[in-house]
Amino acid sequence: MKVDSLNNISELRKENSSVGDYISLLKPRVMILAIFSSVCGLILAPGTIHPFLFFVSIICISIGAGASGAINMWYDKDIDSLMNRTKNRPVARGAIFSMNALGFGVVLAIISVLLLGLATNYFAAFLLGFSIFFYIFIYTIWLKRRTHHNIVIGGAAGAFPPIIGWVCVTGDLSLFPILMFLTIFFWTPPHFWALSLYKDVEYQKANIPMLPVIKGHKETKLQILLYSMVLFIVSLLPCYYGFAGKQFLVLGTILNLIFVFFSFKCFVSDKKKTEKKASDLFKFSILYLYLYFLILVLEKLVVNYNG
Repeated sequence: MKVDSLNNISELRKENSSVGDYISLLKPRVMILAIFSSVCGLILAPGTIHPFLFFVSIICISIGAGASGAINMWYDKDIDSLMNRTKNRPVARGAIFSMNALGFGVVLAIISVLLLGLATNYFAAFLLGFSIFFYIFIYTIWLKRRTHHNIVIGGAAGAFPPIIGWVCVTGDLSLFPILMFLTIFFWTPPHFWALSLYKDVEYQKANIPMLPVIKGHKETKLQILLYSMVLFIVSLLPCYYGFAGKQFLVLGTILNLIFVFFSFKCFVSDKKKTEKKASDLFKFSILYLYLYFLILVLEKLVVNYNG
């Protein structure tokens, strides 16, 4: 016991981390998308929220997303160190002691949930807590290393922010935020499968059962195309139910046609061109989601201004 304790103390003393390392621990790029979609949920929700509480809600959702990233890096230290894409993460390269990352993530998770409950309502806090739980226990610990359906099911974790933002304002749930959730849910597989098409060697090295590793490139490209078509339909459902207007219908259709076009180009590409086409699709998929929510918000703001 004494030897173990001394080893732990020794490891703690060896940690040579910076503020930047702890910021990296929060997965800023993923957090930015969570922030953006939650802001859109807050704006699109009916009713009003005090500007200070609006700001606090965003901070809480951001901290919650960052906490998930920190705990994920703690758990995935072994596989992150094997992949070029993730080997420079602070825990994988030893800049932050793994137990410090875990503690940091847990503390942030607790603070974000409690503060959101006190600032807005307990339903929003519950959804934030559940999204963190889902990402850590369902996706990271249970699914990621066990099944090629990891992204399909686990992608739900990243679809919660607009719902949480909505509930911060309204205190309840309705069809519109569920449709926003479903849009992100069906966007996630083609987005990550496109990445895995040109990172499949790394995933195989880390023994992560991503779809290209288990089913091959041909099946993955087919699934990307099929999910892109489903996304086309689901993403435009706000128009069908009267939550969005003609402007969104036109611009959303154009956006989805481009997404399907990139997916089709990836589907028909030969082995030599697959990496390039998959990379193009991955990059556009990020732009797609930002533009999708931006169009929804701008249409509402224009309608409210004219009304």
